[in-house]
Amino acid sequence: MSHLILLRHGQSIWNQQNRFTGWVDVELTKEGEEEAKKAGEKLKNFRFDHVLTSELKRAIKTADIVLDVIGQKNVPMTRSNALNERHYGDLQGLNKDEMRAKYGHEQVHIWRRSYDIKPPNGESLKDTCNRVLPLYKKQILPALLNNKTILVAAHGNSLRGLIKELEHLDDLEIISVEIPTGVPIVYELDADGNILNKSIL
Repeated sequence: MSHLILLRHGQSIWNQQNRFTGWVDVELTKEGEEEAKKAGEKLKNFRFDHVLTSELKRAIKTADIVLDVIGQKNVPMTRSNALNERHYGDLQGLNKDEMRAKYGHEQVHIWRRSYDIKPPNGESLKDTCNRVLPLYKKQILPALLNNKTILVAAHGNSLRGLIKELEHLDDLEIISVEIPTGVPIVYELDADGNILNKSIL
């Protein structure tokens, strides 16, 4: 039996400011750091074999805080841009409400929530899923099949890519999946990588 824990980073400065963040490397807020600490408290019963994060400091800092809280700072860690947030292109840094006023609610909703429509010069959710999948198959799944316990600290859309694969969701089903900041999602898997249990801590 193996465990995969998915954790979206704590609140970032641009989450707080309601901006499209994407690949811009912003810090956690104080509240985001507290969210990471609370996540760590909830994960004290797990002993991790490996931690994977994106290359963005809000995810790395979240993982570091969790490992500090649970006293496992020496766990091997891999950083990969395959786990980076969806790239929002020309929208990065812009306020979501201002973009709704400029382009209309429907257009912004399409950019944010459709599966395969890209914002200008950015990535679709499909693009993000497609870059996450090879990492899952090459690094995460083999570890899970070897009864390891893995923590992935990343972002809303890159974690959706993992969830889509794990739960065998179709292109429409994944659109409605919401992942809150700082809340661990725990998958218990059998020897073949099938989900035995899913819990949200």
